Amino acid sequence: MMRFPCLGALAALLAASPLTGAAQAQTTTTAPKAETAPAASPAPASPPPASPKTETFGRWSTIIDEVNTGEDVRRTCAASTAFLDQNGTGGTLTLAISNGDALPPDGYPSIVIALRNKDLPAGESIPAVFGDDKGKVKATVSADIGDQWMLDNKKDVALALLRAMRRAAAIDVVFANKPVASISMDGFTKAYRSLGASCGFPTTDVAP
Repeated sequence: MMRFPCLGALAALLAASPLTGAAQAQTTTTAPKAETAPAASPAPASPPPASPKTETFGRWSTIIDEVNTGEDVRRTCAASTAFLDQNGTGGTLTLAISNGDALPPDGYPSIVIALRNKDLPAGESIPAVFGDDKGKVKATVSADIGDQWMLDNKKDVALALLRAMRRAAAIDVVFANKPVASISMDGFTKAYRSLGASCGFPTTDVAP
């Protein structure tokens, strides 16, 4: 099962040291001064890493983070929304994909719910239901990371869930018959299209 790193603020840039002033020329009365080769120009500094790009669409936010590996630019695209469960505990629903992953329609973003609720089931292949009164998607999730449940990312199930998220005003989430939360989809369609534009994959199969 794929894991992805949490996106955060980039580290502060290192400040470049100032160049020293030019040395004063010396003269002599006994012989002309020998010519010297001009000092080599310092190598150009590497460009600083770009700050992550963030946008907000309704209740959803996107973040696009780039890392230059020296061979290519690895771009991670994520969309996330916050919610409160029935106990008033805050959680997040996040989609994430990298331009180094299999991209739609060959693969779809990882879908993760993060929530501190010890009453929810843990382990592998937990039955889950996502949907509203107009339709439901049955899936399985796994919780091998503390307080995080990741959709077992079968392509057909992920596509069905993403389409349900585009259609619904809110998605009700249940793990093993235990209600998790009702999560707003306000802004999801625009956020998903933004991920596609940034990470280079088509979105018409989810958000035409």
